[in-house]
Amino acid sequence: MKIVITGGGGFLGSQLAQKLLARGELTGPSGSPEPIESMVLLDAFFHQPASDARVQQIVGDISDRDTVFSAIGQDASTAIFHLASMVSGECELRFDDALRVNLDGGRNVFEAARAAAGQPRVVFASSIACFGGMDMKQTMTDTTKHLPQTTYGMTKAICEMLVNDHTRKGHFDGRSARLPTVIIRPGKPNAAASSWASGMFREPLGGVPCELPIHRDQSHPMTGYRTVIDSLIALHEVPPSRLSTDRAYVLPAHAVTPLLAEAVIKQVAASRSLTLGPIVDAFDARIQGIVDNWPTNVDGARAVALGLPQPPPLQTIVEQYLEDFAKP
Repeated sequence: MKIVITGGGGFLGSQLAQKLLARGELTGPSGSPEPIESMVLLDAFFHQPASDARVQQIVGDISDRDTVFSAIGQDASTAIFHLASMVSGECELRFDDALRVNLDGGRNVFEAARAAAGQPRVVFASSIACFGGMDMKQTMTDTTKHLPQTTYGMTKAICEMLVNDHTRKGHFDGRSARLPTVIIRPGKPNAAASSWASGMFREPLGGVPCELPIHRDQSHPMTGYRTVIDSLIALHEVPPSRLSTDRAYVLPAHAVTPLLAEAVIKQVAASRSLTLGPIVDAFDARIQGIVDNWPTNVDGARAVALGLPQPPPLQTIVEQYLEDFAKP
């Protein structure tokens, strides 16, 4: 079996690749487990070369149709995980690039899946940024109307509808995971409007200040990166007969505020004798304005009913990050 991961050089893409390679098999078009014989990772760049002989890294842009079609190919037994995307803050500043990468790139992936032999399963990483334009204090569910108030959310919502329609027409077997904000991402802050969500854990745990651009009582749905990876794989594995005509599923999440995050990292720091860096108020009206149009809580009941995992307690997510990424 061949696995294709767009965005395979990024944080989630590389974590997903490692988990799949360790797993060694995935459900194929036959409906039975098939061994993973090859994996193609497509991204704009890679931090390090592949260490597994099954992996091919392709440096390229998903907005380039030929590159995407070449990466996906014509193998009869293929699974596709489409994670590549410009992030929210970039999309607000670079509208045309957002359409080129997120929308045209998504169409390239879906058309290549349509052209592939058989009927591949395609798992698309969507976002709760699809919601917006209403009372954002209400709990958002899979039946909440999409009224995205960011370019990023708009491109994700359109791609969700494309996945549904391609699936309805039998072009491929599509599934969309509507991701909450994923924590805790290692490394430096990025251009995502939600970058503070990881930063308010990561920087203090690393002993350095975190500049917080939003209100300390701002609630936001968050889940751990391990849970997201497990969810993407679990969603791929669900038999088509168990899925509805709406193939998009909100993943369950914790409603987290900076106040709660600070309390949790203090507990973890005390248990590990860590010296925390401070969380410093550095209000940014542009970032707060974007976040104001995002959900404060989501209901992932449909995903859980399919067998997708609930996130562990917030303290466990912090412990997992330290276990996986903290320097010895």
